[in-house]
Amino acid sequence: MPVSVRVATDLDLAAVAAIYEREVHTGVATFDEEPPGPDAWLAKLRSIDPGDHFLVADVDGSVVGYAYSTAYRTRTAYRHTRETTVYVAPDVIGQGIGQSLYDGLLARLRADGMRTALAAIALPNPASQALHEKAGFVHLGTMREVGFKFGRWIDVGWWQLLLQP
Repeated sequence: MPVSVRVATDLDLAAVAAIYEREVHTGVATFDEEPPGPDAWLAKLRSIDPGDHFLVADVDGSVVGYAYSTAYRTRTAYRHTRETTVYVAPDVIGQGIGQSLYDGLLARLRADGMRTALAAIALPNPASQALHEKAGFVHLGTMREVGFKFGRWIDVGWWQLLLQP
């Protein structure tokens, strides 16, 4: 399946929102219990903060996944650290879309001079763990029972990738 990873545009936001909304209602990869409105997606798209990026994976003109990076924390000492997020439509999971998105996102973070990429993963999630480890992330630790969704407690693991030698 030929995939094109490119910078997201306004026209992609409805497809991005649909991918995310499905996870909000059926999964635990996000702890959102209600989907964010269009303004939230537009804010991510419009961010000009160094290290902030918003990419989509396009297959035959359809958005099948997305990735973005945002500030880890707002204090200036964290300005070289970005938290990363990748979501892939369920019908294309396991086809290399997530890896293609990470390749594009991490290259941009390195070019920006970012030092560290962090990712939080609701556990268990073997597919996401494998994706992050294949991209070079290492597991830092697990916070036990920090999220409550669908009537159960959920652990969150943190993964880190040092981007610069």
